[in-house]
Amino acid sequence: MLGQDVLTALKDAGIEAVGLGRTDLDITDPAAVRAAVEGVAVVVNCAAWTDVDGAETAEEAATAVNGTAVRVLAEACAAAGARLLHISTDYVLPGDASEPYSENAATGPVNAYGRTKLVGEQAVAEVLPQDGYVVRSAWLYGEHGHNFVATMLKLAAVRDSLDVVDDQHGQPTWSYALARHLVALGRAALDGKAPAGVYHGTAGGRTTWMGLAREAYRLSGLDPERIRPTTSDAYVRPAVRPAFSVLGHDRWAEAGLPPLADWHVQLAEALTAPGFTALADQARDGRAG
Repeated sequence: MLGQDVLTALKDAGIEAVGLGRTDLDITDPAAVRAAVEGVAVVVNCAAWTDVDGAETAEEAATAVNGTAVRVLAEACAAAGARLLHISTDYVLPGDASEPYSENAATGPVNAYGRTKLVGEQAVAEVLPQDGYVVRSAWLYGEHGHNFVATMLKLAAVRDSLDVVDDQHGQPTWSYALARHLVALGRAALDGKAPAGVYHGTAGGRTTWMGLAREAYRLSGLDPERIRPTTSDAYVRPAVRPAFSVLGHDRWAEAGLPPLADWHVQLAEALTAPGFTALADQARDGRAG
């Protein structure tokens, strides 16, 4: 989802780029990674093991992708003189705060997925202290791939009501909006204007999953009251989810860049994209039928 949007954002910005998917590059293969990075100015790593629940029983395999492979990539970037923009997650944080986490807040993952992603963050910091950028994101949605907003719209066509968790707090972030910011950060890095380190690539404001679902319905011409609140206890899953995933965005100012827009603004723009409007049309047709 994010990888495709990064390529689109680069094309929109008139920047030449090559996108390598899973079938094009095995990021756990050091030789292949070194060859892929050679001659590249900026590398954006959107590759990851993202099966949060699956990582609970396959932490070693998840670490190979989210941790070990990131070190391999960082070392290849160091050898090639390339900047690395590595995508991380709010799951490296404990999720027990009441105010937004700053970029230098103490980490403390509550599940295996978070632990594997923290290994990757540490690798970037150790190998590329001057040229490594860790961009933590959360609650991503977009036109490509599986995501919460698309799922809610699909379910609207077949269910009269939905129970959605209202006790987890975060910042719904449009993947294309994040992609545009990654392009801007890459340019600032090349210009020597952006200090290396951790950035928080999430939307402004905050809401819950229920709040996001209701706003997506409202903007799509559907009745938001069809979304009913429930608690996390109603959906027991293998991996614990952080209750509070709201991140602060002060670091962007150091790079001379604004933070991402408020989540309401992003969602309104995202839902005008063809993929989302088609789902909304299907949902309204389903209700009409």
